[in-house]
Amino acid sequence: MDLVLLQNKLDNLSFAVLFITMLIYWGGVAFPKLPLLPTLGTAGMAIANLCMACLLGARWIEGGYFPISNLYESLFFLAWGVTTIHLLAEWLSRSRLVGAATAPVAMGITAFATLSLPDEMQASAPLVPALKSNWLMMHVSVMMLSYSALLVGSLLAIAFLVVTLGQPVELKGSSIGTGSFRKRETQPTDQRKDPIEEGVSMGSAQATAVLTPVSTTSAPSLSLKRLSLAESLDNLSYRMIGLGFPLLTVGIIAGAVWANEAWGAPWSWDPKETWALITWLVFAAYLHARITRGWQGRRPAYLATGGFFVVWVCYLGVNLLGKGLHSYGWFF
Repeated sequence: MDLVLLQNKLDNLSFAVLFITMLIYWGGVAFPKLPLLPTLGTAGMAIANLCMACLLGARWIEGGYFPISNLYESLFFLAWGVTTIHLLAEWLSRSRLVGAATAPVAMGITAFATLSLPDEMQASAPLVPALKSNWLMMHVSVMMLSYSALLVGSLLAIAFLVVTLGQPVELKGSSIGTGSFRKRETQPTDQRKDPIEEGVSMGSAQATAVLTPVSTTSAPSLSLKRLSLAESLDNLSYRMIGLGFPLLTVGIIAGAVWANEAWGAPWSWDPKETWALITWLVFAAYLHARITRGWQGRRPAYLATGGFFVVWVCYLGVNLLGKGLHSYGWFF
């Protein structure tokens, strides 16, 4: 089969599968008693991940270089990274509720790449001279994987804020410990028999959470379920950001080495470089607050939410709003 035709089929298939998967995950949230929806959601993410991996592989064979040199390839690599990190987060948390937050973003990325970009931007083209380097794979791929992990971690933080909206929650304990949650004395032993429904991470940080009821008439079981889900989301968000931050650091260092070879200076305050530094500082502040100050709950979640938008500005915004050394092969 012609590789171009194969790519066209795979990108449309990826979008369609992710769209259906998003609906499945949302259906699982609305109807948690339906047993097959979580498994179908995970299968959909895995199929989409495989389709995008095959698409990138076909581009690699067709172009003869690592497929991450233009916006179309970059978007699909980002979507592939988001689905990969999603599967990791889902495995760590044992909760399929993660997909309700991550599937829409992965679907939106593929929709933009497949349906919005003109044909000339989707076509494979020879590399510009500055990109003909082995550093292309090292620097850009690591940066994109870091964006994927940071986006997933930030989405989980946003989900935490949604789950705890109007429900005062105080999480106490270590941000960096491991182990199972200690059960509250007032909680019946059968409250946690369904970790998928409750979103409980059995491998999450050891913590004791105190919930202040909104009213004395609130159902205790509902409050405990929301509390367990909030604990899981808070800890999993921290772990995903903890994965993405070292990758971001390595990617920035690799970019500086490449820039020194290509342009004679490791740092030039290019818009992309400046926003990469801002992104690094935002998530460094997040990790500093959690590790050294013991922040948990809403305060670090607000930082991570801000980081979600900073990542998008760094990845895409600077290429839309201004020119720089990193703008070739994209919009300008």
